Amino acid sequence: MKLIEVRNLRKQYPNHLAVDDVSFEVAEGEIFGILGPNGAGKTTTVECIAGLRARDGGTVRVAGLDPNQDRDELRQVLGMQLQSAALPEKIKVWEAMDLYASFYPDPANWSELLDRVGLTGKRDSAFKKLSGGQRQRLSVALALVGRPRVAVLDELTTGLDPQARRDTWELVQQVRDSGVTIVLVTHFMEEAERLCDRLALIDAGRVVATDTPSGLIAQVGEEQRVRFRPSAPVADEVLLAVPEVSQVARSGDQVVVTGSGNLAPAVTLALARHQIVPGDLRIERATLDDAFLALTGRKLA
Repeated sequence: MKLIEVRNLRKQYPNHLAVDDVSFEVAEGEIFGILGPNGAGKTTTVECIAGLRARDGGTVRVAGLDPNQDRDELRQVLGMQLQSAALPEKIKVWEAMDLYASFYPDPANWSELLDRVGLTGKRDSAFKKLSGGQRQRLSVALALVGRPRVAVLDELTTGLDPQARRDTWELVQQVRDSGVTIVLVTHFMEEAERLCDRLALIDAGRVVATDTPSGLIAQVGEEQRVRFRPSAPVADEVLLAVPEVSQVARSGDQVVVTGSGNLAPAVTLALARHQIVPGDLRIERATLDDAFLALTGRKLA
């Protein structure tokens, strides 16, 4: 079932066309990612979906509601964690939850929500005393307190250390498993590949592709690379004789073999026939970064 439908969305600022003919759909129950560089129009797009900005063209429907015309009804359906949202420094965690719960006729039990996001122990802490990861967890709890069908999470893990980022990813998956559809705005490739069922790649205000992460990567091709340090010199001809190998290159004392299929086992077997051991062997496949480069002509900074 389609929960969100965006058709030919357009948003114009005085000197900048931020969103230009953007279209995509989000199915109920999925984590849908909006991936692109800073300034690509990602946040403007989701702010139009959430009714925080009036669109200049196109149509948007969230559970059949028009964000421009049905803002009060939309608040009962959609919860949003804003990239730049900040609470008063002295407000306590429980006070923020209680305040947000008062905005809804049938809010979730916010004490249970705090437990779900791992903040029960910080219930009486002031906002300014929370770490970056704890603040993000609180923002997720606040987005969920109205029992929304869809939650929009905008650059949720920006500025977090690696462990806090992974903890937050686990929380996002738990939220989806509880029945909430998620729209995840990010510029982190690993985050998008790890969490999202489908993605819209956005660049310069336009959608350049929409697919699953693996589908986008497959557009680059099935090519892969094997990188290793040989225990003894090996001639290019030995490796090029392997059917799976298409190219051999060298980088310092490393050999980089490009090809397809079961490339790593085939190369390892060919080396073994010559009593050569591939040290520090790494298998490198195409990534979302490669897909973005192939589709836009530039890397995702």
